[in-house]
Amino acid sequence: MNTTDNSPIEDRESAVLVSVTELQSQLNEFIKQLSPERLQVLTDFASYLANIESEAATQELLAIPGLLEQIKQNQATPKTEYTNWRNLRSDV
Repeated sequence: MNTTDNSPIEDRESAVLVSVTELQSQLNEFIKQLSPERLQVLTDFASYLANIESEAATQELLAIPGLLEQIKQNQATPKTEYTNWRNLRSDV
């Protein structure tokens, strides 16, 4: 008997993808019905929501202790000290 053992996490991710696809489809149908003025309002609101999400992600990253210092240190590393990843891994 060959069964696939789907974990609850995979099931949840699959359900979320279906839900997102369904929401995007619904949104596309609503967009087709909007006047240019209402479409501009929707665009402005979508931009606002995207900015909020981006700001939340930025704050989450900034909360990681030492992350900003590590990034600055890595940016200061001369490119001559870099190693080509192909020289490190041949299995990819």
